[in-house]
Amino acid sequence: MRLPRHWLLSLSLSAFFSFTIPIIASAAILLALWILSCIPLCQAIAETNIQRVLAFLATFGTGDPVAGSLTIGCAWGFVGGLFDLCTPYRYQLSK
Repeated sequence: MRLPRHWLLSLSLSAFFSFTIPIIASAAILLALWILSCIPLCQAIAETNIQRVLAFLATFGTGDPVAGSLTIGCAWGFVGGLFDLCTPYRYQLSK
C-alpha cells in the first residue's frame, strides 16, 4: 500500500508542531517570569514561580527540566500525530 505524499507531509507537520508548541510555551513562561524578576517589587514572586515551573518540568525529566520539557514535547507530538492519523478515518465514515 502506497501512502500519499500529502498525507505523510500532513502527519509530519502535525507531529512537529505538536512537539514544538509545549516547548515554546514553557520557554515563553520562563522568559516572562525572568523578565518580571527584573522588577524589584516582583522579584520574589517571579523567582518562586520560576522554581515551581522548573520543578514541574523536572518531574517529567527525572530531575532535569530540559529532559522534562523534551518528554512533554514528545508526548504531545505523539498525540498530535495520532489525531492526524484518525482524521481521514473520520471523513471516510461521513461519505
